[in-house]
Amino acid sequence: MGNFEKTMNIQNSAYHETKRHSDTMFAFNIYPCTIPVDFPFVPLHWQDSVEIIYIKQGNGIVQVDFEIFHAQAGDIYLVMPGHLHGLRGIFKTRMEYENIIFDMSFLGSDSVDLCSQKYLQPVLSGKIHLPVHIGKDSPLYDQVSACLDASDRLSARRPNGYELGVKGSLIVMFSLLLQDAPDTGDTPAENECQKHLQKLKMVLARIEKDYDKKLTVQDMADECGYSASHFMRWFKEATGSGFSAYLIEYRLGRAAQALHSSNDTILEIAEQSGFENLSNFNRLFKKRFEMTPSQFRKQRY
Repeated sequence: MGNFEKTMNIQNSAYHETKRHSDTMFAFNIYPCTIPVDFPFVPLHWQDSVEIIYIKQGNGIVQVDFEIFHAQAGDIYLVMPGHLHGLRGIFKTRMEYENIIFDMSFLGSDSVDLCSQKYLQPVLSGKIHLPVHIGKDSPLYDQVSACLDASDRLSARRPNGYELGVKGSLIVMFSLLLQDAPDTGDTPAENECQKHLQKLKMVLARIEKDYDKKLTVQDMADECGYSASHFMRWFKEATGSGFSAYLIEYRLGRAAQALHSSNDTILEIAEQSGFENLSNFNRLFKKRFEMTPSQFRKQRY
Protein backbone atom coordinates (compact mmCIF):
# COMPACT_ATOMS: atom_id res chain seq x y z
CA MET A 1 0.00 0.00 0.00
CA GLY A 2 1.40 3.42 -0.96
CA ASN A 3 1.70 6.46 1.29
CA PHE A 4 -1.38 8.10 -0.23
CA GLU A 5 -3.58 5.07 0.41
CA LYS A 6 -2.22 4.77 3.95
CA THR A 7 -2.97 8.42 4.59
CA MET A 8 -6.51 7.98 3.32
CA ASN A 9 -6.99 4.99 5.60
CA ILE A 10 -5.81 7.07 8.55
CA GLN A 11 -8.28 9.83 7.77
CA ASN A 12 -11.12 7.31 7.64
CA SER A 13 -10.12 5.53 10.85
CA ALA A 14 -12.13 5.64 14.04
CA TYR A 15 -8.88 6.77 15.68
CA HIS A 16 -9.55 9.98 13.78
CA GLU A 17 -12.60 11.11 15.71
CA THR A 18 -14.96 13.03 13.43
CA LYS A 19 -18.00 13.21 15.72
CA ARG A 20 -19.24 16.75 16.20
CA HIS A 21 -19.34 17.57 19.91
CA SER A 22 -21.52 20.64 19.76
CA ASP A 23 -23.81 22.84 17.70
CA THR A 24 -22.04 24.55 14.81
CA MET A 25 -23.50 27.85 16.05
CA PHE A 26 -21.79 27.39 19.42
CA ALA A 27 -18.93 24.95 18.91
CA PHE A 28 -18.12 24.33 22.58
CA ASN A 29 -18.96 21.59 25.05
CA ILE A 30 -17.85 20.11 28.39
CA TYR A 31 -18.01 16.39 29.21
CA PRO A 32 -17.38 15.14 32.76
CA CYS A 33 -15.69 11.72 32.63
CA THR A 34 -14.33 9.18 35.08
CA ILE A 35 -11.86 6.35 34.51
CA PRO A 36 -12.61 3.49 35.08
CA VAL A 37 -16.31 4.17 35.75
CA ASP A 38 -17.29 5.51 32.31
CA PHE A 39 -14.72 3.48 30.36
CA PRO A 40 -11.56 1.55 31.29
CA PHE A 41 -9.30 3.76 29.19
CA VAL A 42 -9.32 6.09 26.20
CA PRO A 43 -7.08 4.72 23.43
CA LEU A 44 -4.81 7.03 21.48
CA HIS A 45 -6.79 8.97 18.87
CA TRP A 46 -6.94 12.38 17.25
CA GLN A 47 -9.62 14.81 16.15
CA ASP A 48 -10.13 18.10 14.33
CA SER A 49 -11.19 20.04 17.44
CA VAL A 50 -9.23 21.44 20.38
CA GLU A 51 -9.51 19.30 23.50
CA ILE A 52 -8.60 20.42 26.99
CA ILE A 53 -8.28 17.66 29.60
CA TYR A 54 -8.80 19.18 33.05
CA ILE A 55 -8.12 16.71 35.89
CA LYS A 56 -10.56 17.27 38.74
CA GLN A 57 -9.84 14.42 41.18
CA GLY A 58 -7.54 11.44 41.46
CA ASN A 59 -4.69 10.65 39.11
CA GLY A 60 -3.87 8.61 36.05
CA ILE A 61 -1.90 8.64 32.81
CA VAL A 62 -2.36 11.16 30.01
CA GLN A 63 -0.46 10.87 26.74
CA VAL A 64 -0.19 13.61 24.11
CA ASP A 65 1.73 12.58 20.99
CA PHE A 66 4.93 11.03 22.40
CA GLU A 67 4.80 12.66 25.84
CA ILE A 68 3.45 10.58 28.73
CA PHE A 69 2.34 12.41 31.88
CA HIS A 70 1.41 11.17 35.34
CA ALA A 71 -1.67 13.35 35.72
CA GLN A 72 -2.59 14.82 39.10
CA ALA A 73 -5.70 16.64 40.28
CA GLY A 74 -5.63 20.17 38.91
CA ASP A 75 -3.48 19.40 35.87
CA ILE A 76 -4.52 20.90 32.54
CA TYR A 77 -3.58 19.35 29.19
CA LEU A 78 -4.07 21.22 25.92
CA VAL A 79 -4.45 19.02 22.82
CA MET A 80 -4.50 20.85 19.51
CA PRO A 81 -6.25 19.44 16.41
CA GLY A 82 -4.54 16.48 14.75
CA HIS A 83 -2.47 15.51 17.78
CA LEU A 84 -2.68 12.05 19.30
CA HIS A 85 -3.93 11.76 22.86
CA GLY A 86 -5.19 9.07 25.18
CA LEU A 87 -5.88 8.40 28.85
CA ARG A 88 -5.60 5.38 31.08
CA GLY A 89 -5.99 4.69 34.74
CA ILE A 90 -3.57 3.51 37.38
CA PHE A 91 -4.40 0.21 39.07
CA LYS A 92 -7.13 0.65 41.72
CA THR A 93 -7.11 4.41 41.18
CA ARG A 94 -9.93 6.65 39.98
CA MET A 95 -9.45 9.72 37.78
CA GLU A 96 -12.21 12.29 37.29
CA TYR A 97 -11.69 14.88 34.58
CA GLU A 98 -13.41 17.24 32.20
CA ASN A 99 -13.15 17.06 28.43
CA ILE A 100 -13.52 20.62 27.17
CA ILE A 101 -13.93 20.47 23.40
CA PHE A 102 -14.30 23.30 20.89
CA ASP A 103 -13.36 24.23 17.34
CA MET A 104 -10.71 26.86 16.69
CA SER A 105 -13.30 28.62 14.54
CA PHE A 106 -15.15 29.24 17.82
CA LEU A 107 -12.34 31.65 18.73
CA GLY A 108 -12.33 33.28 15.29
CA SER A 109 -9.61 31.37 13.42
CA ASP A 110 -11.64 31.67 10.21
CA SER A 111 -11.82 35.46 10.46
CA VAL A 112 -9.73 37.70 8.23
CA ASP A 113 -8.21 39.88 10.93
CA LEU A 114 -4.97 40.45 12.81
CA CYS A 115 -5.76 38.07 15.68
CA SER A 116 -6.48 35.20 13.34
CA GLN A 117 -3.52 35.78 11.01
CA LYS A 118 -0.95 36.59 13.71
CA TYR A 119 -1.96 34.08 16.37
CA LEU A 120 -4.80 31.61 15.78
CA GLN A 121 -3.83 30.39 12.32
CA PRO A 122 -0.14 29.89 13.23
CA VAL A 123 -1.22 27.96 16.35
CA LEU A 124 -3.57 25.82 14.25
CA SER A 125 -0.89 25.10 11.63
CA GLY A 126 1.74 24.24 14.25
CA LYS A 127 4.02 27.20 13.50
CA ILE A 128 3.46 28.35 17.08
CA HIS A 129 3.52 25.70 19.82
CA LEU A 130 1.43 26.22 22.92
CA PRO A 131 2.33 24.31 26.10
CA VAL A 132 0.71 20.88 26.32
CA HIS A 133 0.82 20.58 30.12
CA ILE A 134 -0.09 23.40 32.49
CA GLY A 135 0.53 22.13 36.02
CA LYS A 136 0.22 23.85 39.36
CA ASP A 137 3.90 24.75 39.23
CA SER A 138 3.39 26.81 36.06
CA PRO A 139 3.46 30.60 36.59
CA LEU A 140 0.38 30.82 34.36
CA TYR A 141 -1.59 28.12 36.17
CA ASP A 142 -3.75 30.32 38.40
CA GLN A 143 -4.82 32.52 35.50
CA VAL A 144 -5.38 29.67 33.04
CA SER A 145 -7.36 27.55 35.52
CA ALA A 146 -9.42 30.64 36.43
CA CYS A 147 -10.42 30.99 32.75
CA LEU A 148 -11.54 27.36 32.60
CA ASP A 149 -13.34 27.59 35.93
CA ALA A 150 -15.18 30.67 34.69
CA SER A 151 -16.26 28.79 31.55
CA ASP A 152 -17.44 25.94 33.77
CA ARG A 153 -19.58 28.18 35.93
CA LEU A 154 -21.09 29.99 32.96
CA SER A 155 -21.88 26.72 31.16
CA ALA A 156 -23.54 25.32 34.27
CA ARG A 157 -25.71 28.39 34.96
CA ARG A 158 -26.21 29.62 31.38
CA PRO A 159 -27.19 33.20 32.21
CA ASN A 160 -28.08 35.57 29.40
CA GLY A 161 -24.89 36.27 27.43
CA TYR A 162 -23.03 33.23 28.80
CA GLU A 163 -21.83 32.31 25.29
CA LEU A 164 -19.87 35.56 25.07
CA GLY A 165 -18.43 34.91 28.52
CA VAL A 166 -17.26 31.41 27.59
CA LYS A 167 -15.66 32.63 24.38
CA GLY A 168 -14.06 35.56 26.19
CA SER A 169 -12.59 33.27 28.87
CA LEU A 170 -11.02 31.03 26.25
CA ILE A 171 -9.61 33.95 24.30
CA VAL A 172 -8.02 35.29 27.50
CA MET A 173 -6.59 31.82 28.17
CA PHE A 174 -5.03 31.64 24.69
CA SER A 175 -3.59 35.15 25.07
CA LEU A 176 -1.89 34.01 28.29
CA LEU A 177 -0.49 30.84 26.74
CA LEU A 178 0.82 32.76 23.72
CA GLN A 179 2.98 35.03 25.87
CA ASP A 180 5.82 32.50 26.11
CA ALA A 181 4.96 30.26 23.15
CA PRO A 182 7.89 29.64 20.80
CA ASP A 183 7.60 30.28 17.06
CA THR A 184 8.95 26.95 15.83
CA GLY A 185 8.40 26.95 12.08
CA ASP A 186 9.56 23.96 10.02
CA THR A 187 12.66 22.71 11.83
CA PRO A 188 14.34 19.36 11.07
CA ALA A 189 13.41 18.10 14.56
CA GLU A 190 9.78 19.11 14.06
CA ASN A 191 9.63 17.45 10.63
CA GLU A 192 11.12 14.24 12.05
CA CYS A 193 8.60 14.26 14.87
CA GLN A 194 5.76 14.60 12.37
CA LYS A 195 7.07 11.60 10.40
CA HIS A 196 7.06 9.45 13.53
CA LEU A 197 3.59 10.73 14.42
CA GLN A 198 2.26 9.72 11.01
CA LYS A 199 3.75 6.24 11.40
CA LEU A 200 2.15 5.84 14.80
CA LYS A 201 -1.19 6.93 13.37
CA MET A 202 -0.84 4.25 10.68
CA VAL A 203 -0.21 1.58 13.33
CA LEU A 204 -3.16 2.72 15.44
CA ALA A 205 -5.42 2.76 12.39
CA ARG A 206 -4.37 -0.81 11.58
CA ILE A 207 -5.13 -1.92 15.15
CA GLU A 208 -8.55 -0.28 15.02
CA LYS A 209 -9.30 -1.95 11.68
CA ASP A 210 -7.97 -5.44 12.42
CA TYR A 211 -7.96 -5.85 16.22
CA ASP A 212 -10.31 -8.82 15.86
CA LYS A 213 -7.80 -10.60 13.60
CA LYS A 214 -4.36 -12.01 14.23
CA LEU A 215 -1.86 -9.14 14.36
CA THR A 216 1.85 -9.76 14.77
CA VAL A 217 4.79 -7.52 15.51
CA GLN A 218 6.07 -8.30 12.03
CA ASP A 219 2.78 -7.10 10.49
CA MET A 220 3.14 -3.78 12.27
CA ALA A 221 6.84 -3.50 11.51
CA ASP A 222 6.07 -3.96 7.81
CA GLU A 223 3.42 -1.23 8.08
CA CYS A 224 6.12 1.20 9.25
CA GLY A 225 9.02 -0.07 7.16
CA TYR A 226 10.93 -1.10 10.31
CA SER A 227 12.56 -4.32 11.39
CA ALA A 228 10.62 -6.22 14.06
CA SER A 229 13.16 -5.42 16.78
CA HIS A 230 13.29 -1.72 15.89
CA PHE A 231 9.48 -1.55 15.78
CA MET A 232 9.15 -3.04 19.28
CA ARG A 233 11.60 -0.49 20.73
CA TRP A 234 10.00 2.39 18.83
CA PHE A 235 6.42 1.46 19.78
CA LYS A 236 7.26 1.17 23.47
CA GLU A 237 9.04 4.54 23.43
CA ALA A 238 6.07 6.09 21.58
CA THR A 239 3.27 4.70 23.74
CA GLY A 240 4.85 3.59 27.01
CA SER A 241 3.60 0.07 26.38
CA GLY A 242 4.80 -2.97 24.46
CA PHE A 243 2.82 -3.76 21.31
CA SER A 244 1.35 -7.04 22.60
CA ALA A 245 0.29 -5.42 25.89
CA TYR A 246 -1.24 -2.46 24.05
CA LEU A 247 -3.18 -4.76 21.69
CA ILE A 248 -4.54 -6.83 24.60
CA GLU A 249 -5.58 -3.68 26.46
CA TYR A 250 -7.32 -2.37 23.36
CA ARG A 251 -9.14 -5.67 22.79
CA LEU A 252 -10.22 -5.83 26.43
CA GLY A 253 -11.54 -2.28 26.18
CA ARG A 254 -13.61 -3.20 23.12
CA ALA A 255 -14.87 -6.30 24.90
CA ALA A 256 -15.85 -4.23 27.95
CA GLN A 257 -17.82 -1.84 25.74
CA ALA A 258 -19.59 -4.76 24.04
CA LEU A 259 -20.50 -6.35 27.38
CA HIS A 260 -22.37 -3.17 28.33
CA SER A 261 -23.84 -2.34 24.92
CA SER A 262 -24.81 -5.69 23.35
CA ASN A 263 -26.60 -8.91 24.24
CA ASP A 264 -24.06 -11.12 22.46
CA THR A 265 -22.75 -14.08 24.43
CA ILE A 266 -19.42 -13.79 26.22
CA LEU A 267 -17.95 -16.31 23.77
CA GLU A 268 -19.12 -14.21 20.83
CA ILE A 269 -17.72 -11.03 22.37
CA ALA A 270 -14.40 -12.72 23.08
CA GLU A 271 -14.13 -13.84 19.45
CA GLN A 272 -15.27 -10.47 18.09
CA SER A 273 -12.60 -8.79 20.22
CA GLY A 274 -9.79 -10.92 18.82
CA PHE A 275 -9.47 -13.60 21.51
CA GLU A 276 -9.28 -17.11 20.12
CA ASN A 277 -9.51 -18.84 23.50
CA LEU A 278 -12.39 -18.18 25.91
CA SER A 279 -10.50 -19.27 29.03
CA ASN A 280 -7.61 -16.98 28.11
CA PHE A 281 -10.06 -14.11 27.57
CA ASN A 282 -11.71 -14.74 30.94
CA ARG A 283 -8.32 -14.84 32.67
CA LEU A 284 -7.05 -11.62 31.08
CA PHE A 285 -10.36 -9.85 31.64
CA LYS A 286 -10.48 -10.75 35.32
CA LYS A 287 -6.87 -9.68 35.76
CA ARG A 288 -7.60 -6.32 34.15
CA PHE A 289 -10.98 -5.53 35.71
CA GLU A 290 -10.84 -7.65 38.88
CA MET A 291 -14.12 -9.35 37.97
CA THR A 292 -15.36 -11.86 35.45
CA PRO A 293 -17.00 -10.75 32.18
CA SER A 294 -20.37 -11.92 33.57
CA GLN A 295 -19.94 -9.81 36.71
CA PHE A 296 -18.86 -6.83 34.60
CA ARG A 297 -21.95 -7.17 32.39
CA LYS A 298 -24.28 -7.12 35.39
CA GLN A 299 -23.01 -3.63 36.29
CA ARG A 300 -25.14 -2.09 33.55
CA TYR A 301 -28.39 -3.18 35.25
